[in-house]
Amino acid sequence: MKRFENKVALVTGAASGIGEATAIRLAQEGASVACVDISEKVKETAAVVEKLGGGALALTCDISDEAQVAAMVAAAVARFDRIDVLANVAGILRSDHTHELKLEDWDKIIRINLTGTFLVCRAAIPHLLKTKGNIVNTSSSSAMGSHPWMAAYAASKGGILSMTRVIAVEYAKQGLRANCIIPGGIATPLHTQFRMPKGADPELLRGAMPLTLPYAGPEHAASVIAFLASDDARYITGAEVRADGGALS
Repeated sequence: MKRFENKVALVTGAASGIGEATAIRLAQEGASVACVDISEKVKETAAVVEKLGGGALALTCDISDEAQVAAMVAAAVARFDRIDVLANVAGILRSDHTHELKLEDWDKIIRINLTGTFLVCRAAIPHLLKTKGNIVNTSSSSAMGSHPWMAAYAASKGGILSMTRVIAVEYAKQGLRANCIIPGGIATPLHTQFRMPKGADPELLRGAMPLTLPYAGPEHAASVIAFLASDDARYITGAEVRADGGALS
């Protein structure tokens, strides 16, 4: 399929995991991709995109920094002259007993995951309106309440889900679509960061486990993002699509 020929995608979190897989999948389907991450490894993803024949741009950016986000989006537009697809995948994770969660750790999760997604959306929306493009934000099955010890992470991902619905309604008549993917049970570097807090009961994780073990690779989530970002999903907006192996069934 070449659903993204002559289109430009901006993908955050593109140095690894779902973000990397998404950048590569969109490039395989013909997109030029602005690959964004706080890690310098994003240059490796951009190199793969370039080998696939699409235009590529590697941009290092802390998405929680307003000025960096503005400069990053401006650089992508200066290079490609447009944005058709925004895939917000960047995020961090931590786990704590809620009564032991430090305020600075709560603030960091919210600032990067939720505020960062907002800042990138805000900066990109004017350009997406020009192309009648679309946004795919990354929430999580944790937003549905299935993950213990992740109060901050779940709150940030629930906020992303609600914000996406607002954007979808607000800009629907202007031709901009916005949807969310709800990943769960995806094998990524972020997933490997999870550690149960001391004394935690592993039985509580049953509601977070996919029915289709082992965990799926990030390319499975990337395929859902590619669908939502494509014209195949042109009648879908304000929706959330689960890619969780049936964990929430």
